[in-house]
Amino acid sequence: MLPTQISSFEHYQSEYARSVENPEGFWAGEAETFTWHKKWDNTLTWNFEGPEVKWFEGGKLNITENCLDRHLAERGDQTAILFEPNEAGDPARHFTYRQLHSHVCKVANALRELGINKGDRVCFYMPMVPELAFSVLACARIGAIHSVVFAGFSAQALADRVNDADCKMIICSDFNKRGSKNIAVKEVVDEAMAIGCPSVETVMVHRNTGEDIGWDESYDVWYHEKVDGQPEQCEAEVMDAEDVLFILYTSGSTGKPKGVVHTCGGYMVYAAYSFLNVFQYKPGDVYWCTADIGWITGHSYILYGPLLCGATTMMFEGVPTYPDAGRFWEICAKHKVNQFYTAPTAIRALMAKGDHFVEGHDLSSLKVIGSVGEPINLEAWEWYKEHVGKGEVPIVDTWWQTETGGIMITGVGGHSPQKATFAGYPLPGIQPCLVDKNTLKVETENPAAGLLAVKFPWPGILRTTWGDHVRCKNTYFSTVPGMYFTGDGARRDENGMYRIVGRVDDVINVSGHRMGTAEVENAIDEHPQVVESAVVGYPHDIKGQGIYAYIILGPEAGANDALRAEIVATVRQEIGPIAKPDKIQFVSELPKTRSGKIMRRVLRKIAAGEGDSLGDVSTLLNPEAVRTIIEGRV
Repeated sequence: MLPTQISSFEHYQSEYARSVENPEGFWAGEAETFTWHKKWDNTLTWNFEGPEVKWFEGGKLNITENCLDRHLAERGDQTAILFEPNEAGDPARHFTYRQLHSHVCKVANALRELGINKGDRVCFYMPMVPELAFSVLACARIGAIHSVVFAGFSAQALADRVNDADCKMIICSDFNKRGSKNIAVKEVVDEAMAIGCPSVETVMVHRNTGEDIGWDESYDVWYHEKVDGQPEQCEAEVMDAEDVLFILYTSGSTGKPKGVVHTCGGYMVYAAYSFLNVFQYKPGDVYWCTADIGWITGHSYILYGPLLCGATTMMFEGVPTYPDAGRFWEICAKHKVNQFYTAPTAIRALMAKGDHFVEGHDLSSLKVIGSVGEPINLEAWEWYKEHVGKGEVPIVDTWWQTETGGIMITGVGGHSPQKATFAGYPLPGIQPCLVDKNTLKVETENPAAGLLAVKFPWPGILRTTWGDHVRCKNTYFSTVPGMYFTGDGARRDENGMYRIVGRVDDVINVSGHRMGTAEVENAIDEHPQVVESAVVGYPHDIKGQGIYAYIILGPEAGANDALRAEIVATVRQEIGPIAKPDKIQFVSELPKTRSGKIMRRVLRKIAAGEGDSLGDVSTLLNPEAVRTIIEGRV
C-alpha cells in the first residue's frame, strides 16, 4: 500500500479539513499503509514547552524494509536508482529494487563486520555516487545513525561535525568528480583526522577515480575490499518509531552548527506522504531531484521519499553547467524525466546562460517541475514556467526546512492554484500561523503578514538537536510560545496562499543553503589581522543572497585586495567555499547600540544599496560611523 494521493483541489481541501479536525486519526491512517513489526501503542504525545514530540510510540519497524523489501515482489525488476555520471558521454547505470536491496545488505554486513552497531554514528563525506545511497541505507538497515556532511565543507567543518556526533566511522571517496574538476575528498578527511577526530575508528574509502591517495593503515580500509563478497541478505534491525534515524547539521544564528535529529517512524510517514502528493508520482514515472544527499532535500526527496513509494529516482554526479548549460535539459530528454526538482539558484544561473541551451531539448515528458531551497523570484519563476514547463507544466514552489523533515507549504502537482512567487497552501496535517512580531498575536484575517510559525506537530518535525536539547528549545520553541518558530517571515494573500519572504533571524540563505552569520564571523575572526567583523546578506542575482562582510582590521594591517583574498581563504579553510564572502568592506568601526550590540539592520540596508532609507540612527552609540560606511560601500 501507498499513502493517500490527492486527486483534485477539492480532494485536497477535504483531506486538509480532515487532517486538522483529527490529526492523530489522519496520520495513523497514513502510517498503516507501511510495514510494521508491531503497531504503535500511542499515535502522538506532545508539548512544545519541553519540547517533546513522539509519533507512533511503541511501533516497531525498519525504514529500509519499507524502502526495499516490501517492493521486491511487485517491482523487484523496476529501476529504483538511475545514476547519471559526471561525464556526459559515460553510460547511465540502473539499479533495480532487487539489486539495490542486494547492495544495501552487502554494505550493512560489512558495517557490522567492522564493528558498527545500532546507535553508532557514521559520518559520510562523499560525492553523489550510488555507493553513497547504498551505504546510507545500510546504516538504517542495521540501526546505525547516519550523518551526511556535504563534500564541499572544509576539514575543520567536517571535524566539528564528526566530533559533535562522536562518529565511529567516516565513509568517503578518494576523489569527487565534479564538472571538469577532480576534488581530493580523502585528503580533506585526512586533514580532519589530523585536526583530531578521536571517536573515529575506521575510514572506509570508496575508489571513485582510482587516483593516488594518502593511506593510514591504522584506520583506512577500502570499501570494495570490505563489501565485495558479503552475503546479499542482511536481517534488518528492528527499530522503535522514536529511535534516531539520522543527524543532519544545519547552520543557525549562533556559531556552532546544530545537529538536527530525525527519527524512524514519523520521518518515514511524512517523507513518503509529501513526496507522493507534491510530485504526484505515478507508477512508471522517472523522478529527478538535482540536490545533493549532503542536504535534507537529498535525504527526503532523492532517497527516502521516492524509495518508500516504489519510485524510480535519479542521482546525478555532475553540475548543471558541465559540459555546457544544457546538461539538465539533455538529461531530462534522455531519460524522459517526468518530475524535475531543482533550486532557484540553478534556474537563475541557467537562465543567465541563454535560452538556446534549453530550447533544443524535448521536455515533453515533464509533468511537474519544482523549486526548493529559497523563495523563487518572479523572473526565475516565469522563465522556468515558459522555457522548461512550456507554459503548461505546473510548478511546485516548495517551502520547508531541514528541521521539518519534508515539504510543508506547496502546490500538489497540478491540483492546486498557481501563483508566481507564492509557495501555496499547507499540506494536510500542517497548521501554519502568521504571528505579529511585536505582540505575538496570531493574524487570523486575510491578507496578513508576520512571523511564520506552526501550532501543531507533524510526523516529520525534528525531535531535538543532538546533545543539546536546551538549544533546540531556545532556537525553535521560545520565540513564539507554544509553537514551532521557523525563523522565516511570510505573507498570506486574500485566498490563504502563503508567500515566504525570507529569514528574520541572523541566517543568510546562500544558493538555498543556510549560513549563520555568527559562523561566518567566527571564521573571519580567525585571521590574525581581523579585530572584529559583521556579516549580513544582500540581494545577489544568482545566489539569491550573497555574503557581505564588514571588517575592522588591526593597526598594522593594510586594507588591500591581497588581504581580502587571505580572509576569503581563511573562511574556505574554516567552513568551505560555500561560506566565502562575496564582498568585503574594511571599516574603522561598526554601528552599535549603546549596549554594544551591532546594528545589523543598518548594515543590511547599506549592503543592499538602501543607505538613504535607514531611518533614525541618532540613538546609536556612534551614528557618525554610518555615513562613513555608506560612502565606502563596495
